Amino acid sequence: MAEKEKGMDKDRKIMPPKVPKPNYQVWVILVLTAVVLGITFFKGAHGLINIQTSQFESMIASNDVKRVQLFKQDAEIQITLKPEALQNAKYRTELEKDGPLGLGQGGPHYVCKIGSQEVFENRYAELRSKYQNAPDLEYEKGGGYGDLLNWGFLILLLVGFWMLMRRMTGGAGPGGQIFNIGKSKAALFDAESKVKITFEDVAGLEEAKEEVKEIVDFLKTPQKFTKLGGKIPKGALLVGPPGTGKTLLAKAVAGEAGVPFFSLSGSDFVEMFVGVGAARVRDLFKQAKEKAPCIVFIDEVDAIGRSRGRGQLPGSNDERENTLNSLLVEMDGFATDSGVIILAATNRPDVLDSALLRPGRFDRQISIDKPDIAGREQIFKVHLKPIKLVKDLDVKKLAAQTPGFAGAEIANVCNEAALIAARRDKKEVEMIDFQDAIDRVIGGLEKKNKIISPEEKKIVAYHEAGHAVAGWFLEHADPLVKVSIVPRGVAALGYAQYLPKEQFLYQTEQLVDELCMAFGGRAAEELVFEKISTGALSDLERITKLAYSMVTVYGMNKEIGNISFYDSKQSEYSFNKPYSEATAEKIDKEVKKIIDSAFERTKTLLSHHREKLEIIAKELLEKEILFQSDLERLIGKRPFSHQTTYEKFTNGTSKPENSEAESDATKGTAEAIKEEPATKE
Repeated sequence: MAEKEKGMDKDRKIMPPKVPKPNYQVWVILVLTAVVLGITFFKGAHGLINIQTSQFESMIASNDVKRVQLFKQDAEIQITLKPEALQNAKYRTELEKDGPLGLGQGGPHYVCKIGSQEVFENRYAELRSKYQNAPDLEYEKGGGYGDLLNWGFLILLLVGFWMLMRRMTGGAGPGGQIFNIGKSKAALFDAESKVKITFEDVAGLEEAKEEVKEIVDFLKTPQKFTKLGGKIPKGALLVGPPGTGKTLLAKAVAGEAGVPFFSLSGSDFVEMFVGVGAARVRDLFKQAKEKAPCIVFIDEVDAIGRSRGRGQLPGSNDERENTLNSLLVEMDGFATDSGVIILAATNRPDVLDSALLRPGRFDRQISIDKPDIAGREQIFKVHLKPIKLVKDLDVKKLAAQTPGFAGAEIANVCNEAALIAARRDKKEVEMIDFQDAIDRVIGGLEKKNKIISPEEKKIVAYHEAGHAVAGWFLEHADPLVKVSIVPRGVAALGYAQYLPKEQFLYQTEQLVDELCMAFGGRAAEELVFEKISTGALSDLERITKLAYSMVTVYGMNKEIGNISFYDSKQSEYSFNKPYSEATAEKIDKEVKKIIDSAFERTKTLLSHHREKLEIIAKELLEKEILFQSDLERLIGKRPFSHQTTYEKFTNGTSKPENSEAESDATKGTAEAIKEEPATKE
């Protein structure tokens, strides 16, 4: 056994002892101490020239003295000469012997021991009576207090500098932040600090999970793909609206991959010092290559990945561009190595540089959209696991009542429902708690104590009743779920919730019905009170946007024709119009025609159903909240037999099949139109 250990010792390489790094802080403090001590020594009283009393009297007689200071405790006087006297050869020669500091204009220059203070004062009084230009005698305390103050100030200065250095280094001693400012700030997750989130915790993103699962499989079993000639992808870009689960999906990749995972934000590269961002990028990839195979996740990559040259002043040096250039080279440059996969997330892909998006850097762009009704059901099931629920809770109904909700909003609804149930001293969370939580997320906090005059409350009641009746008798309008006149949020006096359909394509008739339903409140006010109020602000904003989109984006106007002036690459704040002033005037006229026609149609519809409008308004004034079942009881069932999304989902036909794919611009604008399940007045 001993021989075996000797053989192992021979095979081991003897590593040289590590040389301790020099402590830069100590050296800096020592240099500062030496400088301050040197200045104190040369400028202090010990550097003054000693003279006799007779020489002092000669200076007084020559009118060369500017100032005389008497130090009682030290029994001495310090003499300061006039500037013109310093040019005298005899003084200049003496002072130059003491070094260049002795020639200071401020003084003092000489010191003289006086013995008895009383004797000197009498003698100086005689000199002043004899020489009228002699300066007044100044009395100073002197002694050890001045030196104590000087040394105390020096000590405070050194202690303050030491604390500043410790703060800048983060308490890490030499090699802290001030000396490692170019080091990467990425957090490393490996076998010791493994992320516990897996793909089972990510719901509603099945297609996106399939894409990233291939990356994880490639890292776990690369021979499965390389035997067919495949190469590991260099990067994947997660794109989607806020709250859809981009960062959560990256955490799941970190938990599933089983390889080192570097996580940081795009803003971690940004610093006030020039060149720091590029240095951090190089240091990040240096660490990643040492840990390869590994994954690097950059959240909010648009902080450093914006298009180069946009908004830059001529002749300026953009630090962000230097950081981006370094990132481009490290991802796919001349000397890049394999084994490092880049994951990045952003909700603004339109501002990213084209060189960053090309294959070879980000081989895959994974779109993460807001979930449909089936995806929302899965997300609800994940977030409902830790919550104590009643047995008969219908998760599908919750998914149907939250159209347009992202994963973060669904998590917020579940948490709010649990808090509301706890506030009501319940042992289990019921459906009514979830409905109140949805109302709070959409419309804001309910304000029952808000003081509203009876006249205003009556206007709000007829306004909301107009929305309800108009939507009830319009074929393509969204079915009403709930209408309330309880104030919510900051300025919302009324609240109506609808159940939009899960669809991507909209015909002209459907959009016109949407306009008419939005006009229900304003038309009811004019019909009943023959006056209008400011309560239709949010309705008018939505109506105007939708009408202009019909004319300028979707080409749904005969006069303008099949033309779309929408540009997906154009900046949001661009003031350049892609059409002439004559076309702009024509667009305004056509939009006004559409809006006026919708308003007259809505007013005619409400006039025809005036009795039903009065019934709904009076019931609202009495109960303040009405549901769909209440409307069926008061004015009969809706005269259209279309199935709602919830009914289709419960019957097994959850996803409508579209024969053609719509463009991103159409999809985005359609979502902006339809993903508003509530209107607030």
